Amino acid sequence: MKSLFFLLILWIILAAPVLAQEEKIKLKEGPGKKLVEAHCNICHSLDYILINSPFLDKKGWEASVNKMIQVMGAPINKDDVPQIIEYLTTYYGKKESSP
Repeated sequence: MKSLFFLLILWIILAAPVLAQEEKIKLKEGPGKKLVEAHCNICHSLDYILINSPFLDKKGWEASVNKMIQVMGAPINKDDVPQIIEYLTTYYGKKESSP
């Protein structure tokens, strides 16, 4: 039991500097940024936005935000949803390729 406790303490000591160095995700400036930071960051890291930005267009962001509200229970006011989707689409929406 002592060795398990020792290993746990050792892990905490070794992991602390690594965890402390994790950079905070900084989203692009624009209307709706504060809403996105306030609402999205409650349930997940903001890197979810960066990771999904190559794949989600406006319909994709609408589906994602609505899934967060309806399925995951995200406490987002209906009045804030359009501005959140607009921000995500404008700054992190999938870029359309030219034909």
